[in-house]
Amino acid sequence: MSARGATVAVIPARYASSRFPGKPLAMIGAKPMIVRVMERARAAALVDRVLVATDDRRIADAVREAGGEAVMTPADVPSGSDRIALVARSLDDAAIIVNVQGDEPLIPPAVIDAAVRPLRDNPAIDAGTLARPLRSAAEWEDPNVTKVLLDGSGRCLWFSRSPLPRARGLSAAEVLRTCPVYAHVGLYVYRKEFLIAYAAMPQTPFERAEQLEQLRILEHGHTLRAVVTAYESIAVDTPGDLERVRAACAHEENTRQDQQA
Repeated sequence: MSARGATVAVIPARYASSRFPGKPLAMIGAKPMIVRVMERARAAALVDRVLVATDDRRIADAVREAGGEAVMTPADVPSGSDRIALVARSLDDAAIIVNVQGDEPLIPPAVIDAAVRPLRDNPAIDAGTLARPLRSAAEWEDPNVTKVLLDGSGRCLWFSRSPLPRARGLSAAEVLRTCPVYAHVGLYVYRKEFLIAYAAMPQTPFERAEQLEQLRILEHGHTLRAVVTAYESIAVDTPGDLERVRAACAHEENTRQDQQA
């Protein structure tokens, strides 16, 4: 633990989901998905403690049976960040809060550390996230891929589900070749005090229009910095995604066993 206070990873996990009810308890091999995410967060070198914030007793029981910590939160919390802010208020020793998405069981611990490190090293940074290079013009056009523009220091300038920027007279390939456009990776790191203040800020017009809660930070005049990573997140949003993640986890475990043999 840093002398400045603990770094606590909080994983929000809801049972209800319009596209995939019960998603956190979906089995991947012998473990529920939420347990795999918890184990990845625990393996991060810069994380001192890991909590799962949930509104469902079944999820809490699964976490506790695996030796983890679970905190019960109300079911009617509007967003994952709001759920995490509720937990953060009770963490007296915490200085930095990491929002680890509960549907990314493949996230490497080193990627979590990369997002945490700027806040550990620079007390002037209140909030951070991750971004990766866009792979293709198809991703640039895809509304399911959130685009982010960064300045030269990594400060986030804007986020959108639409192609960004829409450069006049340039093709998608030319935009990507000439402009530094990234895909947002939805892991966030906050100073505890900033997270609590952020959760109390009113929702903003562009946040509501784009359904991107990180725009609230920018619209209220605050700074969000991104670390560029090569990591391509594989989030489980649908049963089809789950099958791809199951295959990737099985391959990863087989490779590890071969290396140990």
